[in-house]
Amino acid sequence: MNQSRLADADLAALVPEWLDWSEAADRLGVTVAKVRTMIREHELAAAVPTPGAGQQIPADFIQDGLVVKGLPGLLTMLHDGRYDDRECIAWLFTDDDLPGRPIDALRENRGSEAKRRAQAMAL
Repeated sequence: MNQSRLADADLAALVPEWLDWSEAADRLGVTVAKVRTMIREHELAAAVPTPGAGQQIPADFIQDGLVVKGLPGLLTMLHDGRYDDRECIAWLFTDDDLPGRPIDALRENRGSEAKRRAQAMAL
């Protein structure tokens, strides 16, 4: 999927559940300031799913009280390819080239294929 299509994606339709920064902090057992740092350092990604909602984090980025394994590296790779958080989230939640969505592959510890495709996209 190209960047312009990702930028125009309806995130509210793609992502089933969103967390505000406070809820994400609670689930991770950290402070809201740490969540802000995690977003800035590409350990998490945040976007505004609907106008006026404020920045939120997809709930699927957190599993068993931790950031999903492989997500930070994948986000860094996509950011290196000049994708912004909104485009990263859209790609992770779009069933396009993979059997299933990339976020599902990460959550099921099958992230290798998602990482290879992200690397190819980011180049």
